[in-house]
Amino acid sequence: MTPPGSTLGLLGGGQLGRMFTMAAQSMGYQVMVVDPGDHSPAGSVADFHLRADYLDPQALDRLARECPAVTTEFENVPAEALARLSVDCLVSPGAHAVSIAQDRIREKQFIASLGIPVAPHLVARTAADLERVAAGLLPGILKRSRFGYDGKGQARVKDAEEARAAFAAMGSEPCVLEALLPLEREVSVVVVRAFDGATAAYPAAENWHARGILDVSIIPARVPPSLAEEARREALAIAEGLDYRGVLCVEFFVVGDGRLLVNEIAPRPHNSGHYTIDACVTSQFEQQARVMARLPLGSTAMHCAAVMVNVLGDSWAVGEPDWAKVLAHPRAKLHLYGKKEARSGRKMGHFTLLGDSVPAALAEAMEIRGALTPAAETIPAWAEPI
Repeated sequence: MTPPGSTLGLLGGGQLGRMFTMAAQSMGYQVMVVDPGDHSPAGSVADFHLRADYLDPQALDRLARECPAVTTEFENVPAEALARLSVDCLVSPGAHAVSIAQDRIREKQFIASLGIPVAPHLVARTAADLERVAAGLLPGILKRSRFGYDGKGQARVKDAEEARAAFAAMGSEPCVLEALLPLEREVSVVVVRAFDGATAAYPAAENWHARGILDVSIIPARVPPSLAEEARREALAIAEGLDYRGVLCVEFFVVGDGRLLVNEIAPRPHNSGHYTIDACVTSQFEQQARVMARLPLGSTAMHCAAVMVNVLGDSWAVGEPDWAKVLAHPRAKLHLYGKKEARSGRKMGHFTLLGDSVPAALAEAMEIRGALTPAAETIPAWAEPI
């Protein structure tokens, strides 16, 4: 066990790191953040902020010297930095698991090797690979194999010609072409695996996206209990197959015939798990700190139903939003990330609406969402009762 008062290390300075830092500090730990930005959300609340590149040898040496354990807050941290740190301190997650999650091709091959279904796809390493696309894969989505997130590095294509053009526009880097599927909905499961092999899983979240960015998460997901249990089992199987240590999110597609397919994995706490701060006994960020400190895992039980809504920079289009429109609701919890500049599509914060039931929480969350961003569709089709 790493006792309170120790310093935990963090690679990355975004909002996930900010929420981890606050959780770790509430347990009595200090946090040292490595992030090259001058005004990072995590760096602004951390005890120590090293403004350096993630491969900076001096920064990594200081982390290894002063931190008994180091974690990450986004998947594109160089795996070689984690490998270097693992020589001298505990690293969660490990370099091998992160390297697989960083590459869609390796990720899909790994998940399929476990016997867990993934979406039909084609690996495109060269333009020639797109000359022989099976009919069932078009129309589809071409995704860059590495360094894509929030819909970036992706393009919808209706035929092979569009696929080749999109491939060229992405720098002719290796890609995955996925078939466009008749999606019923998307769900995710956040799981935790400790160094002693103990595991825990949160309830499945139902996720809805806008412009490729997570818009709303509904918890528990409006899916049959058997499907939610299947998602939980498969997420834990992936964590164990990776020999993963830390917090991991597995995103799934639910297709029209009721099948569950893995979309991708995120080797870190996840946007769809933010509700755990307010709605669960133990948040995903506290679990992250518990794993690093070799403490027992906490309960993942929910206090009540919850709906989490992302607040993007679009809400600042005509000035600072009126936060009273959120806080006038006594069971709404507002979280702002301390970012200096609001831009369209940028995640600036979120709010979580707690309710006695999913329909009640969803209705109230949609009311707040419409008041914060009047241009938004107040009652999207997916928000209707089912």
